[in-house]
Amino acid sequence: MSDRKEAITGQRLAKLQKLRSRNIDPYPHRYPRTHTVQEAIALFQQQEKTDSGRPEVSVAGRIMAQRGMGKATFTDVRDGTGKIQAYFRRDTLGEGRYEFLHDFDIGDFIGVSGSIFRTKSGEITIEVSDFALLSKSFLPLPEKWHGLTDVEKRYRQRYLDLISSEETREIFYKRSRIIAAVRRFLDGRGFIEVETPVLLPIAAGALARPFSTYHNELQQTLYLRIALELYLKRLIIGGLDKVYEIGRIFRNEGVSIKHNPEFTMLESYEAYADYNKVMEMVEQMVCFVAQEVAGALEVNFAGNTINLTPPWRRVQLRDELLDKCGVDYLDPKYRDLGALREKARELRVEVDRDMSWGRIVDKMFSAFVEPTLIQPAFVLDHPVEISPLAKGKPGEPRVVERFECFIGGMEVANSFTELNDPIEQRKRFEEQERMRAELGDEEVERMDEDFLSAMEYGMPPTGGLGVGIDRLVMILTNQQSIREVILFPQLKTKQGKEDA
Repeated sequence: MSDRKEAITGQRLAKLQKLRSRNIDPYPHRYPRTHTVQEAIALFQQQEKTDSGRPEVSVAGRIMAQRGMGKATFTDVRDGTGKIQAYFRRDTLGEGRYEFLHDFDIGDFIGVSGSIFRTKSGEITIEVSDFALLSKSFLPLPEKWHGLTDVEKRYRQRYLDLISSEETREIFYKRSRIIAAVRRFLDGRGFIEVETPVLLPIAAGALARPFSTYHNELQQTLYLRIALELYLKRLIIGGLDKVYEIGRIFRNEGVSIKHNPEFTMLESYEAYADYNKVMEMVEQMVCFVAQEVAGALEVNFAGNTINLTPPWRRVQLRDELLDKCGVDYLDPKYRDLGALREKARELRVEVDRDMSWGRIVDKMFSAFVEPTLIQPAFVLDHPVEISPLAKGKPGEPRVVERFECFIGGMEVANSFTELNDPIEQRKRFEEQERMRAELGDEEVERMDEDFLSAMEYGMPPTGGLGVGIDRLVMILTNQQSIREVILFPQLKTKQGKEDA
């Protein structure tokens, strides 16, 4: 902590002791607030129209600014709904009460009661008749409290970012509204929301490396889930025809502006549907959410104006790869792992020795096709090697009915016509396990015997969907980094006390 901050903290601690010496509790249990700031302003504006007099209110919030003007002090008080000016007059409060303001600092929480009026400059203001300290702050707010400039500090100390930045607060208000709108949309279509386990004996349902932990009582290694899929499918098998879950997913992978080790995923499953029906649902859902939150079907993202109006473009993955980098993954010469790896290196795509054929195809797609998909688009029909849980496309056993949805050059959603043949599913799992053993590739699908047993009781045709909630929020709030839309993104731990 800097010398200056130590001095300020010392001054504030002295004020705290002074308050306590007067038998004033600087941390009372409660405050009888009658209105939020937003409610108080709305009440005044309503009564102002009808000339109904000055309403009396009690509001509470953090002091964000103080301005002394002789025998009066103006203070900006902000709660979670907005900011209002409070007007303290020595003549109204009396000398003793007014002097008490000297023990208040920017950052303290305060409760004020009084009548609302509009100043000559037009600002809605509470003329304070009574007030109380609700919480004394020791540390000063950032000097430029209108916004932190240290990006990493904003993520590490999100509370300061929220105090300082109205833009940050608005992002997370919108995030909450986006998730609520997704729920309303799905509930309105007859889906039911469910909860499935986070700690699993087998990390399956996606091509990803899991985090592991150890359960002492069970004496068993468990894994944090990497997907919601297999448990939700168990519910489809059990007769719940439309289910969804919005939950945290954990993947032990790289960190980037598009990836965080823990993130929020929506997964939904609908019996008797296929990926074509799910495509239509995605279009409708995203449009519904955009209208609810942004009030429009055009949004700005990364300098692009994105039109969400359906229908969205539908393209074949095979065609896009062939067009963008000259690779036809169904061409016999590229079915060989060595040949495809050599071609990838020729195209300057980084590939590791342990990468499977399917992952190399996916890497090439990410390098050459993804960045071009700015307007909403569905990329259809993927290789079976990277889609072991999807149903094959009729007439083409090497391809499955799967789409990935892209907006702004980012994958936002993924969907399958779900594989419901338990014999074929077992073969797919076995092939994935073979690749894991031969290549040492940890990012492959795992064998899940309990899920296979459930499938053997019969699973109806099903359309499944996964939507990255964080990325959807990025699109609808025009944020280019996933860390901007996650309240507490994963960061490497720093040693020592954070200098506030």
